[in-house]
Amino acid sequence: MADLIAEPAVSGLPLSHGRATLAAHDPGRVTAIAPYPGRTVPGFPAPGQVLGPMVWAGRGLAFHLGDNPPETPDAAITDQSDGWAWVTLSGPDAGTVLARLCPLDLRPAAFPVGTSARTMLQHLSVLMIRDGADRFRIAAYRSMARTLVHEIEAAMQAVAARRAP
Repeated sequence: MADLIAEPAVSGLPLSHGRATLAAHDPGRVTAIAPYPGRTVPGFPAPGQVLGPMVWAGRGLAFHLGDNPPETPDAAITDQSDGWAWVTLSGPDAGTVLARLCPLDLRPAAFPVGTSARTMLQHLSVLMIRDGADRFRIAAYRSMARTLVHEIEAAMQAVAARRAP
């Protein structure tokens, strides 16, 4: 019988360039909650909203991060833990790095702490969560983990190079 060894979705992290650091992030269990048409789920976040462990993750979809997801007959509930790669980009230049990659207005007034969005990061579809003034959690499909790290690192290097004396 094969001896299977779990490997992390992203490797080679953390890494820093200039005033930004990219690190692997483990959100724990990730559970998708999709209410059935015409039904509601208590505590379901509005578009772009983060309510504690519940994160808006797309139209009619929320992710519960961590243990004890809600159980309800009013929604389809699926475990997504192994389907996503998660990273955290932090530091004073985190927003500047993401501005090179993402079409969203990531200034704090437009994308405040406690906000989530489904967006593009270069050519990758991602879920982005602002969970600090200079900190973003980013999730991409696990199959795109290496590309996610590559794209962010290239932008980090470019921003750092512009700041070099």
